[in-house]
Amino acid sequence: MNQQPGSRRNRRTAVATDAAMVTQVRNAVLSESAPVTGARLAAAVQSTGRLLGSEGAFHTMDRVRAELQGLGPLQRFAEDPSITDILVNGPDAVWVDDGGGLQRTDLSFPADADVRALAARLIAAGGRRLDDGNPCVDVRLDRFRVHAVLPPLSTHGTLLSIRIQRQRSFTFDELVPAAGLDAPMSAALRGIVHKRLNFLISGGTGTGKTTLLGALLSLSGQDERLVTVEDSAELSPVHPHAVGLQGRHGNLEGSGSVDLAELVRQALRMRPDRLIVGECRGAEVRELLAAMNTGHHGAGGTIHANSAASVPARLCALAALAGMEAGALALQAANALDVIIHVVRTHSGRTVSEIGVLEQAGGGELTVRTALRRNGARSERGPAWEKLAGMLDRGR
Repeated sequence: MNQQPGSRRNRRTAVATDAAMVTQVRNAVLSESAPVTGARLAAAVQSTGRLLGSEGAFHTMDRVRAELQGLGPLQRFAEDPSITDILVNGPDAVWVDDGGGLQRTDLSFPADADVRALAARLIAAGGRRLDDGNPCVDVRLDRFRVHAVLPPLSTHGTLLSIRIQRQRSFTFDELVPAAGLDAPMSAALRGIVHKRLNFLISGGTGTGKTTLLGALLSLSGQDERLVTVEDSAELSPVHPHAVGLQGRHGNLEGSGSVDLAELVRQALRMRPDRLIVGECRGAEVRELLAAMNTGHHGAGGTIHANSAASVPARLCALAALAGMEAGALALQAANALDVIIHVVRTHSGRTVSEIGVLEQAGGGELTVRTALRRNGARSERGPAWEKLAGMLDRGR
């Protein structure tokens, strides 16, 4: 589930253009209240009187455009197709994740004020405000998800976390070799989709839950209608009939928000053949389980959990946010959910480590029994294999 690995080269590029000149060009462009166009940028570069040559002029224009409209000095990382995350820890520490793990770059900002200015601009572009009164904010910008935290809440200067959504989605056939899935594991995953079992993909942050979910959705029948519900749109399954809903934060006055629970209710009115919640992390779990229990088979989603066995506890915690008691949650989930697919991230990449069957134990509590687990490069059957095999044989 890795991005195609690029060479793990030093991420810093030598910047030949003088920073003072970039500032001069930027100020010249901002001095007029007109759209930032290539012609205006070129005129501003020419007005400096510097003899840069065509390459130097284009480089300066790109730098200024990035500062005004893109990610500023971080733009170069966004343009690297292997990078999924950019993490700024104050002015002196910029890290990136290229699918092979985090690595520190040599990029630095002149001062924390520059990091704060960039963060404030990005947050403002998303229609929200970052200041001392609102020191923790996240927004969605086109293909970026941006989160910022200001001091003194952050102890290392302004913190900026940027998740980059790549436009290309994996099909399941492409994912199998990338994730190192053997024949039994890949066959079980195909069967879960084809037999319309209800599932959750569990795992930690950055383990590839959304990537796997999108790949599994690509196995859905071409005549099926997929409706996805997400806090911020990331899923883009390779499928001819997929539509999506995404949540909305409140405006600067705090009104106008639309949460995932409301979106799940709206999605049920849209004639979904498959209802997908990108990440269950709140009261929407009640709505999803209710949908699964009322004939919406083949539904799925993701959930943060450290292991497949810890998913029941996580579900209980989320259900409590929706006012559900543990007993009610156990009854709902045991009848609604069929399997848990757990993903992990290792030194060699992201992969599926386990497929488990969700059950209600004798005492009424939820439990997950292992049906298939990864052991080295191969998978082996667990105690719940026969039950999973029966599900894959008869379907929902």
